Amino acid sequence: MAYVIAQPCADVKDKSCVDECPVDCIYEGGRALYIHPEECVDCGACEPVCPVEAIYFEDDVPAGWGDHRGSNAAFFGTIGSPGGAAALGAQPHDSALVASLPQAVAS
Repeated sequence: MAYVIAQPCADVKDKSCVDECPVDCIYEGGRALYIHPEECVDCGACEPVCPVEAIYFEDDVPAGWGDHRGSNAAFFGTIGSPGGAAALGAQPHDSALVASLPQAVAS
């Protein structure tokens, strides 16, 4: 895995990154989006289009946000490797890290 989606995506799910991903490896959970660690081809197309700056190279995620590399990988523990997000659709679950974040208050 090269890129991960981190904390700022929780409760936002803008999906601009989904439109840019050439391999359809960005999946939707209940509160956030997740990059499949085995399907990502490290192109980086998703990073600059994220309006909340939630996408980072795996080693560059701010330490204070927790293990989002592990969080992205854990999300796929129940669904495996479907081979594309579009056909699977949104999933009702999130990783434990995202689920533990306080719910964002709508402004």
